[in-house]
Amino acid sequence: MFKHHAGNDLIDQLKFMADEGFRAMEDNGMMKRSKRDQRRIAKEMERLNMTMGVFVAYADFPVKSFVTDDLEMRKMLVGQMKAAVEVAERVNARWTTVVPGAYDSSLEWDYQTANVIENLKWCAEVYEPAGQIMVLESLNPWKDHPGLFLTKISQTYQICRAVGSPACKILDDLYHQQVTEGNLIPNMDQAWQEIAYFQVGDNPGRNEPTTGEINYQNVFKHIHERGFKGVVGMEHGNSLKGKAGERAVIDAYRTVDDF
Repeated sequence: MFKHHAGNDLIDQLKFMADEGFRAMEDNGMMKRSKRDQRRIAKEMERLNMTMGVFVAYADFPVKSFVTDDLEMRKMLVGQMKAAVEVAERVNARWTTVVPGAYDSSLEWDYQTANVIENLKWCAEVYEPAGQIMVLESLNPWKDHPGLFLTKISQTYQICRAVGSPACKILDDLYHQQVTEGNLIPNMDQAWQEIAYFQVGDNPGRNEPTTGEINYQNVFKHIHERGFKGVVGMEHGNSLKGKAGERAVIDAYRTVDDF
């Protein structure tokens, strides 16, 4: 996000983030990085006193994975979670993103829900001993990711309650939820006890706050007043190119964090 200021080196990018006041960093593609880079990132973040945010543990969008009652599929999912836990331990991460894949148009929805819950229980057994958390992300079905099983905060809340594990919680991506259902703060309050992580992007455009319709100053004020101490991730693009765009992102967050 800040390569025009910091260059392509991962460590220089982290230093720039820290100098600008950021205290956490997320990297969706962390599992695809080399072990050497994973260790470099973790070491520098520890030196800078930065918190590691999410990376993606599983998000194979087209696959009917979690919705199926299939032993081989379950073994694959558990194996993927074991690999994610290994990376999380290497990079000092606590949260990893899980998207339960596509829905099955040939199977009743309630059966699919039951299958997702059962598969997540198996995956939670991998995460619990490590003290780590799968955060389930519901994605909008209209613009970005049609055909996925998980689309709403209320649905994700229902599943997390049914799984009943401290290792299975909600990633509330406010961009996706604005597209899908709006009502951001009331839905947040209803699901609060299961929310472990937030992500940000404005709508339309999926760029930095202040570029769309979401009043992030009020949203952040509410999250702060409720006592949230976790990470708020910036999963969006830059509305402008180059250094000017990167500076606009920083300025936008300083604006909406002023309450």
